[in-house]
Amino acid sequence: MTEFTVRGARTADVRGIQAMLEPWVQRRILLGKDLVVLFESVQQFVVAENADGELVGCGALHIMWEDLGEVRTLIVAEGWLHRGVGRAIVEQLERNARELGLTRLFCLTFEVDFFTARGFTPIGEQVVDPDVYTQLIRSPDEGIAEFLDLAHVKPNTLGNTRMLKILD
Repeated sequence: MTEFTVRGARTADVRGIQAMLEPWVQRRILLGKDLVVLFESVQQFVVAENADGELVGCGALHIMWEDLGEVRTLIVAEGWLHRGVGRAIVEQLERNARELGLTRLFCLTFEVDFFTARGFTPIGEQVVDPDVYTQLIRSPDEGIAEFLDLAHVKPNTLGNTRMLKILD
């Protein structure tokens, strides 16, 4: 029997997502997000909830370009680590990505082994062609800047590994 289920996030989940995010922000592992930003992006999130309806994990799929998305804000509650929650969330995000027509998924992570086991591989700097780069550099989104490895976000990305998965 499954101890948790994964579903699309609802606005009622946003404060719970923020509560799960906060300890990781305090440890400087994930970037903080204002409550308004979480509400604005709630449709990007999936959540895992236990049988009691408590959130035990979350993750988001952010569209970066016509064929490229990013797995963001992947969090599993401390007591739920190593129980398949992260894997189930990533699998749902991959299904969502395929439904949207994406063929590549990016992540910026400290959890290299976890993402390697899911088919992601470390990447260098040139992941998009120069025309796409020219378009992406116009985005105000910090995650896009991290993807492009721009100098002004280097303090955010120290120690992280840039990884990519080609969806089949």
